[in-house]
Amino acid sequence: MNIGLIGSGGREHAICEKLLDSKLTSKIICFPGNAGTAKIAKNVDIDILNFNLLLRYINFYGIDLVVVGPEEPLVKGLVDFLMKNKVKVFGPNKFASKLEGSKGFMKKLCEENNIPTAKFKICQNKKQIFQFLEKSNLPLVVKADGLAAGKGVTICNSKKKVLQISEEIFKGKFKSSRKIVLEEFLKGEEASYFLIVDEKGFKFFGTAQDHKRVGEKDIGPNTGGMGAYSPAPIINKKIEKKIINKIVKPTLNALKKKNNPYKGILYVGLMIRQNEPYLIEYNVRMGDPECQVILPRLKTDLVKILLCVIKNNLNNIQIKWKKEKCMTIVICSKGYPGNYKRNVLIKNLSSIRLDKKSFIYHAGTKIENNLLLSNGGRVLNFSSLGKSFLDVRKKILKLIAKLNWKRGFFRKDIGWRIISK
Repeated sequence: MNIGLIGSGGREHAICEKLLDSKLTSKIICFPGNAGTAKIAKNVDIDILNFNLLLRYINFYGIDLVVVGPEEPLVKGLVDFLMKNKVKVFGPNKFASKLEGSKGFMKKLCEENNIPTAKFKICQNKKQIFQFLEKSNLPLVVKADGLAAGKGVTICNSKKKVLQISEEIFKGKFKSSRKIVLEEFLKGEEASYFLIVDEKGFKFFGTAQDHKRVGEKDIGPNTGGMGAYSPAPIINKKIEKKIINKIVKPTLNALKKKNNPYKGILYVGLMIRQNEPYLIEYNVRMGDPECQVILPRLKTDLVKILLCVIKNNLNNIQIKWKKEKCMTIVICSKGYPGNYKRNVLIKNLSSIRLDKKSFIYHAGTKIENNLLLSNGGRVLNFSSLGKSFLDVRKKILKLIAKLNWKRGFFRKDIGWRIISK
């Protein structure tokens, strides 16, 4: 089976490795891929939002299954387009993808279906902001309504900051939307719960905890994610039951009532507060870097799972997991999430030896004149499996110490909450 994989990040490299483990896989073509996928698959450097061009390449390479990694093509309707053209594809349709594509849509769905979430107001002007400010306590959270590459959320400790961030979004800081969702700040512990869903039901697909802030001890601006670990110990059986009954089932039932059943990976972003789960956000794909700690723990053939979802036969497959813990630490370009240099040489990555339980996933990398260069803010993910999070972190830090790249930085405290307990 020839598989087309859409995307270019660490998540897609991890998916690519897992797809290759399947005996059903003959060849993988990545659109556009990165320096890591180039070693194990064929990269085709095209604009993944040019659906017609993408379709031509899918037909040219005789691709039997397309797997969509990132959110933007999903939100813009790639799945609908490919299905219309008789291409087998894994991922949710355009309407269902609004769960991530519009925070306003997601919050209204919560309101309509009594799903626990933070109090909110969708605002398009200052008057609406002042109305919410009058009846709310600080801090407040300002969220860009549309896609913002993980950088559209700001916690504001003053009214002045709320107005400043809102004004930036109204003026078009994020091209996807000029609306904001203003909501109360929920204090608690964040965690991510993953499901794989077909039209008949769903199955558990892992838990993880991400580290969004750029600085150690979770300080500084938000990023796309500085590291993660799986499983998330805070999600016990009692909390999991509440997540399913209070959040997941009402959401999936609501989409079915709108004649747009969900199909694909569903990422449930949560705040756990006094043993109660609150929905912070939905993502309609695997998280990045959460994918890089969940897939190494998966024992079942990923291609078989995806095909079951497409055929609505998910109930026919048993999904099995390794008992080991997994952690990833993200190496970033200095300056990220602000301005940073691209095309910086990474000297000795290929000489770092890995055992069978350690992985280096490429994110923002490219090959030019046979040299490995940085090509983004988040550049590499060092992941490893082991018996305890402390042991795994020590192992990863030893591997990173071997890397000769002076323009990179990373957090040394990934997993600090659980390791310090």
